[in-house]
Amino acid sequence: MANNLSESLPELTFQYQRSLPPLPVPSLEISLSKYLEAVRPFASEEEFEATVDIVRKFQNGVGKQLHQKLLQRAKTKKNWLEEWWLDTAYLEPRIPSQLNVNVGGAAPYLEHCWPPAEGIYLQRASVVTWHTLQYWNLLRMERLAPQKSGKTVLDMDQFRMLFCTCKVPGVQKDTLHNYFKTEREGPCPSHIVVMCRGRIFTFDALCDGQILTPPEVLRWQLSYVKERCEGEPEGHGVAALTSEERTRWAKTREHLISIDPHNKTVLETIQSSLFVLSLDETKPYSTPENYTNMAQAALTGDPTIRWGDKSYNFFVFSDGTFGSNCDHAPYDAMVLVLFCWYMDQQIRSTDGKWKGSDVVRPMSLPEELVFTVDEKVQSDISHAKQQYLESAQDLQVVSYTFIAFGKTAIKQRKLHPDTFVQLAMQFAYYRLHKRPGSCYETAMTRRFYHGRTETIRPCTQEAVNWCKAMIDPTCSTHLSDTRPYIGPQN
Repeated sequence: MANNLSESLPELTFQYQRSLPPLPVPSLEISLSKYLEAVRPFASEEEFEATVDIVRKFQNGVGKQLHQKLLQRAKTKKNWLEEWWLDTAYLEPRIPSQLNVNVGGAAPYLEHCWPPAEGIYLQRASVVTWHTLQYWNLLRMERLAPQKSGKTVLDMDQFRMLFCTCKVPGVQKDTLHNYFKTEREGPCPSHIVVMCRGRIFTFDALCDGQILTPPEVLRWQLSYVKERCEGEPEGHGVAALTSEERTRWAKTREHLISIDPHNKTVLETIQSSLFVLSLDETKPYSTPENYTNMAQAALTGDPTIRWGDKSYNFFVFSDGTFGSNCDHAPYDAMVLVLFCWYMDQQIRSTDGKWKGSDVVRPMSLPEELVFTVDEKVQSDISHAKQQYLESAQDLQVVSYTFIAFGKTAIKQRKLHPDTFVQLAMQFAYYRLHKRPGSCYETAMTRRFYHGRTETIRPCTQEAVNWCKAMIDPTCSTHLSDTRPYIGPQN
């Protein structure tokens, strides 16, 4: 998958969007056949025969009618699944997003040039902020090369959602607000939000139209926020409300706006910001081989300094390591992975140091965003923090880096790395529990307009047969395939 950057790109980031093909509707026969293949490893002979009978009745009955409705919908929508998937998976669920839906974890920068260290976390945060702004500018100027699989162009719409995007809670269903615009489309928000000790600040990432340098971010912005927060009382921690059950958060948000119209302005400033940077006093002290503490801190850290509905919220811990916690609704993990890959490449190329000018221009200091709160809001914040911390205790995280060998060694043996890993997981589960494990793997549908993901069921009958052979000392190294299952017939 290409993700090449160039100073003079022949292609614009979003230039192929309108020419992408529509998402196709798979045939009913193929869908049902795949369903039965996914069921087969987990069913007894009797259960499977009964399932086959049910599927055949569905195929020849109501299934035909439903399939025709799908075909009709596909005639009027270029992506017939997009709205349903967004609503069902991300906007309608009422469970708290941060611990149940959001994507996040440790950042990889410590592997190459940024091991944990005391007293330099603001300097590193300034460098990361600058590189992040460079990526935003690549998108805004459409100078990030369109991704391709071979020669096939992939949908880039999700990259529009990385910055200036926020989920807003609703009583019954949330909504996505996206403020990002390319330069051709018009003005785009350029302010950043910084959270520290329950308080919220904002500053413009541009000065005279130019992105602030790391020395400027450090001197005028982050150092100021740190000094203010260390010398004054902690804030109300309104951000903790974003960790609440969605309907409860929506009602509190409505109440916030009702008690003071300025609260709505503050909310919109956070929502439209490029991203949220959290100054976190946690000291995970992770290593390149063990990311567990960083991942745990990123996923379950202080709810008063992260806005759980933002599309990109990253943290700098006081030991100089980094993590992120991002709303999943606007985009899928590969957008974040590719962005982090870019960041890691840039940091490595300069050994994690700023090698530009140290000249610092005069500019405005950050503005503190202060909510008006009453007893009800304070009570809701306390409730949100309590339920969040209780839920966080139930999350167990283990995150290690496997360094014995990598994908190169796997490919040399003419194996696909993904196949290798999926079979390894199946084998580990089977050896522990003596039964196959139901597993979900994401498939990409970005060859199509606004495509996001589909589902792969890697626990196949062949995988189960292989697992059995692996623990059978009498089995030879040549395992003959079992009779393949042929899907339902008309």
